[in-house]
Amino acid sequence: MLFLGLGTGLGSAMIVDGVLVPMELGHLPYRNGKTFEDYIGAAGLKRLGKKKWERKVADVVERLAAALQPEYIVLGGGNAEKIERLPRRTRRGRNKDAFVGGFKLWGMGTISDRSVRTKAAPALKKCGSR
Repeated sequence: MLFLGLGTGLGSAMIVDGVLVPMELGHLPYRNGKTFEDYIGAAGLKRLGKKKWERKVADVVERLAAALQPEYIVLGGGNAEKIERLPRRTRRGRNKDAFVGGFKLWGMGTISDRSVRTKAAPALKKCGSR
């Protein structure tokens, strides 16, 4: 699974055979001396407008899918909800799922653990999770 986080920039990670592989795909060159992140991050959305930005997201997803061959792609982050028509082979992720994954990654337990809920309460409140 390839995760692409559409927010201020472009976050990325893969899960390969159950192992999380953090990546920095957003910094790869794309067009006109700019990176993927420059086109599909928040600056690209502002510069291009929603319609052109959405086409660039689809193009970047297609290129990364061809290069990395994931079974499927999850689009998450604050700007993922702005995409009206998801590119092929993609699913929309939810921010609260990212918190659960983060807790597991950093060895903080699970979202249902009382100690994790207490430590994470401010962040969880912002994303509407419990």
